[in-house]
Amino acid sequence: MIFHFDFNSKVPLYIQLRNQVVIGIAEGELLPGERLPTIRALAEESGINMMTVSKAYQLLKQEGYINTDRRTGAVIAPRQTEPSVPEESIEALRLNISELRLAGMSKDDVLRLCTKLYEEGPQ
Repeated sequence: MIFHFDFNSKVPLYIQLRNQVVIGIAEGELLPGERLPTIRALAEESGINMMTVSKAYQLLKQEGYINTDRRTGAVIAPRQTEPSVPEESIEALRLNISELRLAGMSKDDVLRLCTKLYEEGPQ
C-alpha cells in the first residue's frame, strides 16, 4: 500500500498515516500478518519525520490495529472477533450526529446517510 500525505492539511501527518492504515485494513488492502514498512523506510520514502511515523505506529498498536516486534517490525494484527470501538470514535460520531441534527437533518436522513456511507465503504 502506498501512503499519500497532504502537507497542507490541518490534519496532523501521524493521524493521516493512522487513518490510511485503518482504511486499508477495512478495505482489505492490508491483511492480517502483512508487514508495514519500517519506520525509517516509510519516513525516507514519504519525506516525513521518523518520529511522526513512530507516533502513528504507536497509536495503531495502542488501538489494536498492528502488532510490533523488534524482529518482525510492524505487522497488521489479526481481526478481532468481537467489535471493539474506541471511545474517541464514539464521541466523534456523537459530535457529527449533533452537527447534522443542528443543520436540520432528521433522524431518518442521518440514518440514510450513514447507510449510504457504510455501504460505499471507506474512500
